[in-house]
Formats: sequence, structure tokens, C-alpha cells
Amino acid sequence: MARKILVVDDDRHVPRLSKAALEREGYEVLVVSDGIEALTSIERERPDLILLDIAMPNMDGFETLRRLKSTPATVAIRIVIVTARDSDDDITRAWQAGADGYLIKPFAPADLTGMAKAALGDLGPGERRSTMWPRTPWQNTR
Repeated sequence: MARKILVVDDDRHVPRLSKAALEREGYEVLVVSDGIEALTSIERERPDLILLDIAMPNMDGFETLRRLKSTPATVAIRIVIVTARDSDDDITRAWQAGADGYLIKPFAPADLTGMAKAALGDLGPGERRSTMWPRTPWQNTR
């Protein structure tokens, strides 16, 4: 059974491109457009990984992340923030809230798939772990 990834982003293009890149790698990809939809979908679908934007309507990514990491049923789900916000404050806030990675938009499809594989522990022999920029406290520095 394919691992399941939930993309949470209100943009029109990023989810479509993310879905195509991740499906080429064999993942099942679901897409929703805000944090409220994400919480509902997560209850039903139980994804292995969530790719979460920060700036969204109804419920932003930080609040969604906080709720997921404070709920026993969802605390273990891997969550990577995928956003255009690149301030040190946002990166630190995501890390402190429990994010497993942080990827800045725009990104190359290989960076997205590398990040997803690294978060899920799916990197194969010789595959390069996607780098997170800027360096973050949870990133391996070697």
C-alpha cells in the first residue's frame, strides 16, 4: 500500500505540482486548501505525512500544526512546513511547534520529494536528502 501524503495549501498551482511530483515517486496524495479541511481529512484519511502551508484562510498553518501536535491521535504524524515565509522567526516557531522540516517556496520538485522521503524515512541507497534552507535546528548539519 502506498504511503499517504496530505498537501494543505490554498494556492492553485503548488498543490497540483506537488501532487504530480509525489505521485511519480509512488505516494498517494490528497489535497485540501486550509487547516480546517486538513483536520477533517486527517481524521478520515490518516496520512503518513502532511505538507503544510502557513498562510491560509480559515486556519493558518501554525494553528493547524499546534492542534495536530497537541492531539494524541495525530502527534506522531510527520509534518513539513512548505511556505514562502522564510524569516528566522517563522522557522523557529515551526520548529518549536513540532514541525519535522521546513521547505521554502519556490522549490524544485526534487527538493520536495527529497524532503518528503527524508521525513518518512524512505530515502533509498544513494538518494540525497533534500536540504532545508536556511539551516534549522532539526537539520543534520553533515
